[in-house]
Amino acid sequence: MLWIIFMLLLFISSMEMLTQNRWKKQASAGLLENCTGCVLCSEDNGCITCHQRLFLLIWRDGIRQYGMCVHTCPPGYFGVRGLEVNRCTKCRSPSCESCFSRDFCMKCKDKFYLHKGQCFRQCPPSTAAQPDTRECQETCELGPWSQWSTCTHEGRTCGCKWGVETRVREVLGAAREEGAACPALLETRKCRMRKHCPGGENRTA
Repeated sequence: MLWIIFMLLLFISSMEMLTQNRWKKQASAGLLENCTGCVLCSEDNGCITCHQRLFLLIWRDGIRQYGMCVHTCPPGYFGVRGLEVNRCTKCRSPSCESCFSRDFCMKCKDKFYLHKGQCFRQCPPSTAAQPDTRECQETCELGPWSQWSTCTHEGRTCGCKWGVETRVREVLGAAREEGAACPALLETRKCRMRKHCPGGENRTA
């Protein structure tokens, strides 16, 4: 009885060694694809675990998934380092090309604009699209225009044919983020003055 058990254990050990040797031969012969940088690799699924500094990237092809060990994660992914394995995690938004975390985008794909970690086809209200940086820049929140001022020319309100009148508006609320795009806060326009001043020139203070 002991002899049968011994022979069975010997057979199992021999099969394990044969399997390991076949695996090593296949790996050395380059028959296993996508196993560069792997610690463990599968013929069907590629890398399972990677060396310490590499990231494990997993992608799907139909119902099958494959693993690959990479130094940097590709566009649409970001690297997450862990105690056992470093992984490339996909950005949640399909319009995001590079992200800091799953839900915070750092760069958007073409035809999209970045604003506060999100990608938009059209920039949200109170922002303006910047084609060079592909970002939505904050704009100033402005109050209404004041009434046009009295028409003057060099401090006089009469005595000339043409003068200038102005109007102003203010930025509402707290200061906006640095680099905010603010439109004009003062406007001027040409205006017609009274040529003759009653009782002499009427100068403004």
